[in-house]
Amino acid sequence: MSVNRRALVMLVLLAVPASLAIAVWNGSVDIPSPRLLAALFGGGDAIDREILWGLRAPRALSAFACGALLALAGTLLQALLRNPLADPFLLGISGGAAAGSLTGMLVGAALALQHVFAFAGAAFAAASVFAFSLRPSGWNAYRVILAGVALSAGFGAVVSLLLSLAPAAQVHGMLFWLMGDLSGATNPLPAWIVLGITAVLAQFQAAPLDLLALGDDKARSLGVAVLAAQSITFGCASLATMAAVLLAGSIGFVGLVTPHLLRLLGVHHHRLLLPLSAATGGSMLTIADTLARSIQAPVGLPVGIVTALIGVPVLLVLLARMRG
Repeated sequence: MSVNRRALVMLVLLAVPASLAIAVWNGSVDIPSPRLLAALFGGGDAIDREILWGLRAPRALSAFACGALLALAGTLLQALLRNPLADPFLLGISGGAAAGSLTGMLVGAALALQHVFAFAGAAFAAASVFAFSLRPSGWNAYRVILAGVALSAGFGAVVSLLLSLAPAAQVHGMLFWLMGDLSGATNPLPAWIVLGITAVLAQFQAAPLDLLALGDDKARSLGVAVLAAQSITFGCASLATMAAVLLAGSIGFVGLVTPHLLRLLGVHHHRLLLPLSAATGGSMLTIADTLARSIQAPVGLPVGIVTALIGVPVLLVLLARMRG
């Protein structure tokens, strides 16, 4: 299946402001459009401005940044490993962050310190995969996958242990974090900074990634510094995944489904695939988070549940279309 490339780019670019507009226009408090527009430009009621700029806008921007980071990481990992099943959580980074964050919760650490624990766990996972997988001759995709699976299993056991030791009052918050939740995402700026850095670095790797798809030896014969390209790609994917997990916990399927969807629509070159994946993933997660906080408003659902419920059938349909 292939579509007009220019039309696809326009559609994705229109989806970005549309998804953000839908996110700030919807919430548990019904604000008429004229009042919301007034608050958008700094006028109107103070309560409306607080709801818009203090609650809805930061969460919408956080959701978009998180989705863009996950989609970008998924695209990079699928290219690096030449494996269509690769996704941001294959490396065990999510498990490491979860073990760290839940440890912080269990010992009663402040929120900022919980983020430090989560970052330490995620960084340990990324460094471990890097150490096990890198060889002087280049990357070994099988070692990356096996190391990631082993670390994920180990961190999963640690998470289960922490849940069994945690007091009942803490388990609810821990489970929300594990399912992916944006209710506490009030400062999207760090995630946007990481998104900007990783997007720029990844874009510089677009041409080498296209050549790496031909195989390491072929890419090397065409002038690609294979080891450097693979290391930068791994670093960008790891950094993007860490930023997304620290912001919202474990949110699945965005990084796996988004690149597949765009490839099915005829986008294969990474010069276009990388930015379109980030924009599409950001828009998808923004809409999913809007649904998560609107379905049972004022009670919100973890957005990870919504992405899983939508992602599973979408992935199955994509697989069926690819088989056809």
